[in-house]
Order: sequence, then C-alpha cells, then structure tokens
Amino acid sequence: MPDASAKPTLLELLRVQSETMRAGETAARRPVEEALQAIDRSLWHAFKWLDEALGHLEVIRPKVVHQYRLDGVLTIVNPQYDRGFVSYRRKPLAGLDVLEHVELFYRLVGETPVVVKCQPAAAGPIEDKLRAAHVPYHYQTEHDEPRIVRTGVFTITPAITASVRFAPDYRRQVVVATVRNIDRFETLTMEFPGEGVTEAVLEDLIRFVLGEANTFLRRAPLAGVGTRRETPMVAEPPVYYIEKTARVR
Repeated sequence: MPDASAKPTLLELLRVQSETMRAGETAARRPVEEALQAIDRSLWHAFKWLDEALGHLEVIRPKVVHQYRLDGVLTIVNPQYDRGFVSYRRKPLAGLDVLEHVELFYRLVGETPVVVKCQPAAAGPIEDKLRAAHVPYHYQTEHDEPRIVRTGVFTITPAITASVRFAPDYRRQVVVATVRNIDRFETLTMEFPGEGVTEAVLEDLIRFVLGEANTFLRRAPLAGVGTRRETPMVAEPPVYYIEKTARVR
C-alpha cells in the first residue's frame, strides 16, 4: 500500500500547479471568446438588416430631408436617394473568424446640374471644396474676344456620397461608428458598446439618413472631444462667388 504520509514528488506538485493554472486560464478565456462571438453576431445581424433596408430604399427612392451646403459654392436641398450597398470584411482573431467591419455606402442626387461662375482666381478654392466633399464637377473657362480668360465656370453634379462604417474594437469591446455626409458635408465618430448596434439603433440610423429624426446621434457618445469634426471646408477667400442652389421639388 502507498504510504499516505509520503510527500508528493516535485513532478506531482508541478502537475497540480500546471493543471490549476490551465483551468483558470480556460475559465478566463471562455467569456472573452463568447464576448467576441457576441459582437460578431450583432454586426452580422446589422449587415443583413442594412442590406435589406437599402434594397427597399433603392426601389422607393425617397426624398431626403437634408441640406448640404458648401459655403460660397452651392446648397443641395432635399436630394433623392439613388442607390446604395453594404459591404463587410472578416479577419482571424484569437482563433476565431470575426468581422473586421461592416460599412454601408449610398448616393443622393439632385435633379439638375448646378452652374457656378466665379472669378478665375477663385476657381482653386472652389475646386478644393468640391474635391474635399467628393462632389462631381466639370470646370471650364470663358474668354472674351481677345481670348482673355474672364470667368471660370463649374458645372456641378448635385450628388452626395455618404457612408457609415461600424468597426469593432474587440479588445475594448466597443464598436466605433464613423459617419460621413449623413446630414451635411462632415464626418463624425461615435462609440457603441460591443453589442450596442441593435435593430433599434439601425432603425434610428435609417430615419437619420432620410431626415426624419436625428435620434441616432443620441444613441452613443461622440468619440474624441465632444463635437463634430473633420468638416471638409477651407477658409473663405476674399473673392466674390455667384452662388446657385440645387433644389429637388
């Protein structure tokens, strides 16, 4: 019979300590894996929900109750939803295959092109604003009889490209939403809890897109220092513009 009073061997002690630590690590790791999977499931549901919603909007093509203004250049009022799509990307993480991001893009259009005439010296700043806002345009110059350039002419397609990107930070267990050009030419960033992108949030997002309500902006705090940012504007130059406004009736 084995001697009950015999001391355990060093190997036996190491075995016990190793098994205890392995069990503790497994117990600690399991909730983390479950949290990652829960965030992934939440965003996958968001992808499918948004994909269906944008499909319906492309059929309905509703008017959007927003104003998009580029100071001193043009204002696009109540454009129409044109088309959109949702994309996603996956990545390996901690032995899992999880979503890296879910992103929706859509395009709004006005009814007719907008013509803006300006002094030739003002063409550069106007072009900078249009490029920063990703608004399509064509530029040409008008000459007088001696072939001297007198006027710069922009023919602008009143189209807005907007997007919302949901990017999970699995380490912090939050979802960072980057919102571009939803109700004006600007970008803002919000932070949702890991499973905070719920169906109710998505409904508020679509209402915000359509201009029906801005409740979406109160669903999560803005990231960074409290206010909107990254507005793609430049300082007004000391010249005179002829401003045109695109209106969809």
